[in-house]
Amino acid sequence: MDPGVIRKLDEVVVNRIAAGEIIQRPANALKEMIENSLDAKATSIQITVKAGGLRTLQIQDNGTGIRREDLAIVCERFTTSKLHSFDDLSSISTYGFRGEALASISHVAHLTIVTKTKREKCAFKACYEDGKLKGDIKPIAGNQGTQITVDDLFYNVPMRKQALKTPNEEFQRISDVVSKYAVHNPQACFILKKFGETATIRTQAKATVGHNIGTIYGAGIGKALIPIAMKDEIMQLTVDGYVTNVNFSLKKGISLMFINHRAVECSALKKAIDAIYALYLPKGSAPFVYLSLELNPQNVDVNVHPTKHEVHFLHEEEIVEKVKLLVERALLGGNAARSYTQALLPGATQPLDSTKLNESMLGGDEKARLDYKFVRTSHSEQKLEKFFNISGSGTSTGGVVPMKEEPEDENVVEPKLTQPSPSRKKKVVKKETRLHSIHTLRQQVESDGDENLRKIFRELTYVGTIDREQVLIQYDTKMYLSRIQSIAEELFYQLLLFNFGNFERLTLSEPLELKRLVHAGLDDPKSGYTEEDGPADELADVIVEKLVSKAPVLREYYNLSIREDGYLESLPKLLDNYIPSIVFLPMYIIRLATDVEWDEEQECFRTFSRETAHFFSRIALTKPEKEYRWELEHVLYPAVRNYLIPPKEFAKNGCLLQLASLPELYRVFERC
Repeated sequence: MDPGVIRKLDEVVVNRIAAGEIIQRPANALKEMIENSLDAKATSIQITVKAGGLRTLQIQDNGTGIRREDLAIVCERFTTSKLHSFDDLSSISTYGFRGEALASISHVAHLTIVTKTKREKCAFKACYEDGKLKGDIKPIAGNQGTQITVDDLFYNVPMRKQALKTPNEEFQRISDVVSKYAVHNPQACFILKKFGETATIRTQAKATVGHNIGTIYGAGIGKALIPIAMKDEIMQLTVDGYVTNVNFSLKKGISLMFINHRAVECSALKKAIDAIYALYLPKGSAPFVYLSLELNPQNVDVNVHPTKHEVHFLHEEEIVEKVKLLVERALLGGNAARSYTQALLPGATQPLDSTKLNESMLGGDEKARLDYKFVRTSHSEQKLEKFFNISGSGTSTGGVVPMKEEPEDENVVEPKLTQPSPSRKKKVVKKETRLHSIHTLRQQVESDGDENLRKIFRELTYVGTIDREQVLIQYDTKMYLSRIQSIAEELFYQLLLFNFGNFERLTLSEPLELKRLVHAGLDDPKSGYTEEDGPADELADVIVEKLVSKAPVLREYYNLSIREDGYLESLPKLLDNYIPSIVFLPMYIIRLATDVEWDEEQECFRTFSRETAHFFSRIALTKPEKEYRWELEHVLYPAVRNYLIPPKEFAKNGCLLQLASLPELYRVFERC
């Protein structure tokens, strides 16, 4: 057999291969751009994401900007302002230094840069494709800094695009990247949001590392933090960080590690810290760890991996051992023995002996129950509201609380949604759909379900409402903080799938003109609409025409009624005694036209259900306090208990956080 002929690859192929090594998914592209913004001394970084970053990924900062004369080559490979010679690598102290990030992105996406420096009178806009400038550089109005927009990522690499996860999972990876850099750079303000939605992550400029950890990862972690710090002149090592005390644990550990301000992975260091916590924490649980190591740049090789997430450094074993001892001392000092005293009021009787009390409760005949197994099993015994001086709301008899909206724009949302009285409801035989796409989506929900979480939700006890974003629930001997929005959105999504084609209707007292709703939505800054998108009136006409053309499908499957003259008459009813906040209707109508994939059946039903679930889940933002508290306790969480199949991501995204465990609390007090 003759040997193959060796040929030189085409430059386009070479560049796309190189791009694939660096830009593996949207989160990698964003990491490179965040590092460039930080190198440009930005103090405000805003990231906007659409479809998990595959459709649009935009980052805007207020840094030094890019000079107009540099825009012609900024997306060519190996162009950088950080290096002049190879020897500079030995003392590199910036993030991006190889000049590959923007070049790689431009080879797999449509890249647009708008930038302005302090000295220039206006900003400049430039578009790039395959590393080359596309068209002319145009002057444009803009603020100091740089805005980079990445559209249609991997449009020319379909296999890479197919291998990626769902948009929600890709957004979670993006969120992880932003969280890490926001914690490590508290001097800068970070904002992360999905297109047209409120911010998922928002930190303040000039904050502290500890404050940002609590803001992003939860107050529970924030309260359990122990600061650690060390400086070793001999090893030229400085360590700063935070670890959680031994009374706090997570089912899945969170580890943030930075070496010379670069987010990296160091398996040796992680294993050493895990070994320490294994002595304290229950099996299957882990801590939160944030570590920042500063070493002499000459002792660190940062040029190991294309994505720069791995580094090698000298004296690794000695440094790991020093950090391990530092964490051990912090844990011992933060969990020293404590003593408690109890003062009795004058005239008060001595407290009953606990063993006698248990015997009297059990009548002396039954086997005594362990103290840490005594839990409240009914929220009717004593409500959380008692401790906050909140009067009871609603009724536990199942009566319907009157639904009253508080609209922000009276011209648009004045009509009310009404539903049939329970006494007049007719028994309806449920129709089962034969659509393969719906059955496939249902199977995806079931296969992604987490059995442990399912048991928690099915046997939950509603404890009380904290605020408009979170409630307390109890399962067995554990107390959990539950985030309303995420759980409600998943519940409504599943109801839309499993009750497909069987919805009753929520009727508007007066039909609403879709065009007016669209104009109201476009006036909202959260819509992302700008004059560059075209005249608002023309855009409204396109949206209305689109929805009117889809009206038969919406009416047949969802009881969402749109007339031929462009008026909305009704919405689907997903739960008895539940009406969504109508003030969010304008944005919902826009997203139905722009974010639902109408051309492919399965994607159409999935994206429609996601958008509708998001609209219905925004339950507590505009309603009176008594009404939303009643809905949470008597409508939403009973439905969660009966219908929800919690996905595995609920164990990772913080929508269900364990606050306390009675056995663990007793274990703590036994050590005191």
